[in-house]
Amino acid sequence: MTETTVTYCDRCGEDAAAADHTACRAARELEPPRYCAHCRRRMKVQVVPTGWSAACSVHGSPA
Repeated sequence: MTETTVTYCDRCGEDAAAADHTACRAARELEPPRYCAHCRRRMKVQVVPTGWSAACSVHGSPA
């Protein structure tokens, strides 16, 4: 039995392999991630003048 691991776009939350995420990658140059790439949960994001922090309630901060 083979286990498949699905990863999700950290900006729009859709399956990372299912669509073209060129616009998402471009936007991520300036924006923090919004969705967990492992479980697709919406992350807690805090933006401050010096940067940002994001955390999933299950997986913690993105790598």
